[in-house]
Amino acid sequence: MGTDNAVVVGVDGSPSSLSAVAWAAADAMLRHRPLRVVHAFVWPPVFAQAPPRPYEQAVRESTEQILGSAVFRARDVAPNLDISTDTPALQAAAALVTASRHAIAVVVGNRGLGGFTGLLAGSVGVELAAHAACPVVIVRHSARPGGPEAGRVLVGIDGSHDAERALQFAFEQASFRGAGLTAVLAYLRPEPTRPDDILPLIRDQDTLRDDERRTLVESLSGWAEQYPDVDLRTAVVHGRPAAVLTERSAGAELLVVGSRGRGGFTGLLLGSVSQAVIRHADCPVAVVR
Repeated sequence: MGTDNAVVVGVDGSPSSLSAVAWAAADAMLRHRPLRVVHAFVWPPVFAQAPPRPYEQAVRESTEQILGSAVFRARDVAPNLDISTDTPALQAAAALVTASRHAIAVVVGNRGLGGFTGLLAGSVGVELAAHAACPVVIVRHSARPGGPEAGRVLVGIDGSHDAERALQFAFEQASFRGAGLTAVLAYLRPEPTRPDDILPLIRDQDTLRDDERRTLVESLSGWAEQYPDVDLRTAVVHGRPAAVLTERSAGAELLVVGSRGRGGFTGLLLGSVSQAVIRHADCPVAVVR
């Protein structure tokens, strides 16, 4: 079975990846899509040709246990879900980027076991979010009490093309989940970085806020009519976007942002806002390219 239109989840046996499985299974059920569970690994370079048989057997048994636990967790969430598994012989990020080409979304935990069979040990989630061909969801559990956006989907807006795609994903998710949606545009007053910088004429805060509110309204144009079942709120906030979105993320169902990726696999991966919320938000984060 391929990954066409499936929700793909990467697992490595860690508690974080099992949380990702639960999120992915619920998402697949809501979308009426199959779930594809992927556990990727490569043999350590020390084994130039083939690993010793006992070692190979131990790894294969571990792989079966990891996949079995993941499928069991998914069945617990969605008993009737169409579930398949895959064990590609690739590094985790490369395997999931490959799977993303035919997937509707790729889901991972925010922290994994590390090591050669591990999934997330720092930057892999950022690499995946930058290069996957579909939205990527990074799942974490919040230890903070819910804030004003608890139970809602939160989306960051800046008027860009990426933000437009993020809006589409956010409205879809809110509609699937029967949740409200809060669209947030955070902005900063322009400030010089060098003594000879030439800036636009400084306008008063009210005028600047009105301009940003106009950007938000234009970005949302048509979406509310397309999704009349979604309770839409808007917020225009003066502050650093990453900090504003992180602060509002406590208890949210999902935070959706656009990607700013460019360059090759080792190039500049994401914009600073996307990277910051991946690492610090208190709810699952979706990065939409």
